Amino acid sequence: MWNPADFLPMTTGQKQQLEQWVNAPSTPQKVVLRARICLLAHDGLANRRIAQDLKTSRPTVILWRRHFMKAGIAGLEHEPPRSSSSKRLKENEVKAMVEATLHTKPADATHWSCRTLAEHFKVSHMTGARIWDRQGLPPHRGRTFKLSRDTHCVEKLTDVVGLYLNPPDKALVFCGDEKSQIQALDRTQPGRPMKKGRCGTMTHDYVRHGTTTLFAALMVLDGTVIGSGFERPRHEEFLKFLWDVDRETPSGMARHLIVDNYATHKHPKVKNWSQRHKRFHLHFIPTSSSWLNLVERWFGEITRKQIRRGVFKSVDQLIQVIEDYLRHNNKNPKPFVWTKRVHEILEKVNHCKAGTVTPH
Repeated sequence: MWNPADFLPMTTGQKQQLEQWVNAPSTPQKVVLRARICLLAHDGLANRRIAQDLKTSRPTVILWRRHFMKAGIAGLEHEPPRSSSSKRLKENEVKAMVEATLHTKPADATHWSCRTLAEHFKVSHMTGARIWDRQGLPPHRGRTFKLSRDTHCVEKLTDVVGLYLNPPDKALVFCGDEKSQIQALDRTQPGRPMKKGRCGTMTHDYVRHGTTTLFAALMVLDGTVIGSGFERPRHEEFLKFLWDVDRETPSGMARHLIVDNYATHKHPKVKNWSQRHKRFHLHFIPTSSSWLNLVERWFGEITRKQIRRGVFKSVDQLIQVIEDYLRHNNKNPKPFVWTKRVHEILEKVNHCKAGTVTPH
């Protein structure tokens, strides 16, 4: 058990000043808390009881009692001085920790953690974490990338970015692709809803009820989406989808459709169809450059909002959810605005190439 706290002595003037701070609406709340601690301590309440009444911690109560004893009322308006570390790292020690983080790795891991680094250099793990924070080093994080090896990368990049930034007159620009193998997943047990202090839950395992494929064309101008669902992502379905785009857009305007290099989009029958329909123009992005197709961003939205955490008893239910999302999206469409120019993208690509390590 803790020893009972002593009565906190104060003068009448000090007590009146603390009461004025508590009652004044302009007093900062942190100062009000400190004043209340001292007033309750003056009344003889135990530190534990003060902490419970004011919904704070017992160490906080003890801290401001002691600070009032040392500095009086003036001490409550300022933070107490923090004790400095008894051991300060020298500049060469900090440099050695940074160099180790950048150019070495521990024997049993692919990267350093603040605790393994601290153990190696005989310092606290918080010291290592502060050094990483000041240097902007995040060893625990990693990002994936892939550079396009398309021999016509620059020409395709220029073509697509030109459509985004300077679209042709009397023409509609679309970003098209298919989201294949969308699974209708049903959970094996009912989940628990979210409540205060706890997130919603769902079982990690599931039951598959089949798949569907969504063909979508995102209009760059206003963000509306033309979507069609099919069982498979073949060229036959892609041709049907092109007919859907043709029917749902105004006649007399050219259609420029940005697509990736999937074999479905380059099938001979698709090429023959586009040659017969002079208003349709297919533009291919460079290989390994899905980030250049804005419809991928829209696919990410429907996945995050409807599919990933959805529970579907059948493929028909999944299709209905997708169709409802399409209608909701087209009632209040929001376009994705492309801002990067070709030279900015190429500068970044060249920078990545210069820093890429060739695997042996």
